[in-house]
Amino acid sequence: MSSLIKKVISTAKAPGAIGPYSQAVLVDKTMYISGQIGMDPANGQLVPGGVVEEAKQALSNMGEILKAADCDFSNVVKTTVLLADINDFNAVNEIYKQSADLLERKRLLTRSPFVRFDPSPSSCIVCHPSRRGICRITILQLTGPHASRVRRLQL
Repeated sequence: MSSLIKKVISTAKAPGAIGPYSQAVLVDKTMYISGQIGMDPANGQLVPGGVVEEAKQALSNMGEILKAADCDFSNVVKTTVLLADINDFNAVNEIYKQSADLLERKRLLTRSPFVRFDPSPSSCIVCHPSRRGICRITILQLTGPHASRVRRLQL
């Protein structure tokens, strides 16, 4: 059995890990990105404006980590959203939808059939995400030359 290649992904354009872990780890052709909260990487503080602004910032942080690995949201296969208040579900879901719509417009402009960001987020769970954040987002990304050929099963 061949050994898997493991590479730690890091960027100063996203908040550093709060604990003893990495922003992301690439194992063979799968990238595991640590959960991101709405923290501004410039000052280490949560962005003001509540759950909507935190969700936008968390997705922006994810995008910067993906860029550091020469990736983007197009091959995300799993998203988990954790919320402190389930009543924020619709607001965060709308931000997530806007991100997906933006990538779909990019796909249409480039005429690429493979630029998509459409995994449904896992159930939003009422919890205390971390470090006073009220929204935390985690994703799983496929990478490599064959990642764009992954077919989605429609149930």
